[in-house]
Amino acid sequence: MKIRELKAAFPYTVPVLTGYLFLGMAYGILMHSAGYPLWYAPMMSLLVYAGSMQYAAVPLLGAPFDPLGALMLTLMVNARHLFYGVSMLKPYRAAGRKWPYLVFAMSDETFSINVSAQPPEGVDRGWLFFWVSLLDQSYWVAACAFGGAVGEALTFDTRGIEFVMTALFVTVFAGQWQAEREHRPALAGLGASLACLALFGADAFILPAMLLIIGLLLALRGPLTRAEQGKGEGRV
Repeated sequence: MKIRELKAAFPYTVPVLTGYLFLGMAYGILMHSAGYPLWYAPMMSLLVYAGSMQYAAVPLLGAPFDPLGALMLTLMVNARHLFYGVSMLKPYRAAGRKWPYLVFAMSDETFSINVSAQPPEGVDRGWLFFWVSLLDQSYWVAACAFGGAVGEALTFDTRGIEFVMTALFVTVFAGQWQAEREHRPALAGLGASLACLALFGADAFILPAMLLIIGLLLALRGPLTRAEQGKGEGRV
């Protein structure tokens, strides 16, 4: 058990703990209000662990059996993970036997931490990835279980509660914007998303937006690389 890596990982995950406390509670309450037993939300979070897709799955679980529709919805909602995975291929492979769990536990917040975390001296990066991933999922599972218990104990109006996921995405984006001085990739993503939203509508814009973002990032790769090299030379 890598205690040093666990101690190094925990401070990175405290903001996620705060966010997941409310997000997970909201999901647990939502599942309970939909008529599912107390254990259902934490079990989904343990075995599926898909964040926004878990919210989207609540009505799917009670709908007529439609595996193709569920597959397409999952692809649309979580297509962004394809981009996360590509950028983390080398670091996760270098983590050794831990990489299957690291791939499974990839979430927006975990990716945001692992892609930018700088391990202290003497801390193994692969184990840091592992503990960040495990802590984040543990927060989510525990919060979902707590939310289910709250939903069982209290009765209140849950309309609009799913908006907490949107709020978290905005918070993560704002944090990344403040942390990076180069904003062209973020602006490209925003512009592509808004354009595709206008063209394809809210139900079908995600995949076209992802493809357009890939094209824009490939077009920006050269200028961004030269800008980064120029900064490096300027610091020498």
